[in-house]
Amino acid sequence: MNDVAKAADVSVATVSAVVNGTVPVSQKLKGRVEEAIRSIGYQRNVIARNLKVGSTRTIGLVVADVTNPFFTDVVAVIQDVLHRAGFAIMLCSSDEDMALQDEQVSLLLERMVDGLIIAPTGDDAELKRILAKTRIPVVLIDRMCEGMEVDAVTLDNRAAVREAITYILSLGHNPIGYISGSLDTSTGRDRLSGYKAALEEAQIPFDPTVVKVGHFREKDAYGATFALLAGQRRPTAIFSANNLMTIGVMKAIRDLGLRCPEDVSVASLDDFAWADVFQPYLTTIAQPVQAIGEQAARLVLERAKGETGKAHHIVLQGRLIVRNSCRPVMDRAVSSLASGSS
Repeated sequence: MNDVAKAADVSVATVSAVVNGTVPVSQKLKGRVEEAIRSIGYQRNVIARNLKVGSTRTIGLVVADVTNPFFTDVVAVIQDVLHRAGFAIMLCSSDEDMALQDEQVSLLLERMVDGLIIAPTGDDAELKRILAKTRIPVVLIDRMCEGMEVDAVTLDNRAAVREAITYILSLGHNPIGYISGSLDTSTGRDRLSGYKAALEEAQIPFDPTVVKVGHFREKDAYGATFALLAGQRRPTAIFSANNLMTIGVMKAIRDLGLRCPEDVSVASLDDFAWADVFQPYLTTIAQPVQAIGEQAARLVLERAKGETGKAHHIVLQGRLIVRNSCRPVMDRAVSSLASGSS
């Protein structure tokens, strides 16, 4: 700043006012300072400024799997909202690994972020310990972490899956196979609870043999679907508890020489950009991605500005989108007879 001040023939205070936008400066003086900055190649020392003002205007964001289109879309919304508020993000992906997650959160805290938005992996005691020691705002998205009194934005996972399973049951399917996410996450547990609730309402006994855990992963869901379709009670329909697992389900059906929906109907939680171009067009529960991202960003910004009070848990509703990957059992039977007669 001293060099810029000398080159522009102004005070260091004037340079600071131009660079940081703290005090109005005449266009003439501002032009001289900006010209001096260009001529000597000055760059603001952001780290020094952050130490001085006690804020980095940066929010740390940790998602469970950045390759998951759901998280990618939510990140895009959060980034847009924070950018408009003058904040940047530091993005990390824990890859569903608790140890990596804890390392990333510690790193973000060392970088003096002004807040954290986290999609937690599992019921992580170490994460709770780390966050209990910090005074910066924390907002959870997608998943809860039991025992943590922090702001959160989640889907009503139980209601979403219950609605989807009720719809599939209305088509005459029984049993309905279920590919579950990791049961050490609140999301995995709540979605399985919705599956059980729909069966109970239809007075259908829960059969654990038609439930397989896919850990929210394509590869695991692929193997789980093979096991499901090779079981004694082969389901006439399969519900997948997230979008990545749905890819594994569809690949397994194909590799087994079966067809969807002619042989097996499929529905999924999570809508995604190519769900209505996928063959067949997929029936899904769409999450309110825009609202999740906006609400999470709003909460962390309000807390970063000093808002106090009881933690907010915002629960949003999903939306069932019926396409043609689910077929009534009667249509399936007629299709099989037609194939046999030909």
